[in-house]
Amino acid sequence: MSFTDKVRNEAEELSGKAKQTVGRATDNESMVAKGEAQERAAEARKAAEHVKDAGRDARDALD
Repeated sequence: MSFTDKVRNEAEELSGKAKQTVGRATDNESMVAKGEAQERAAEARKAAEHVKDAGRDARDALD
């Protein structure tokens, strides 16, 4: 995972958390849901990158 991808995923995750917080403070369930979806999407991308990195590491170990 490149540094840029890590930063982008972290920013996306933090943005989702912020939306959730604002949504809860303003009693806006739609914003809370959008924030949760945004946070989960960032977490999923992060997990996928970890799997790719592990695959590369395993391949490199066999070479």
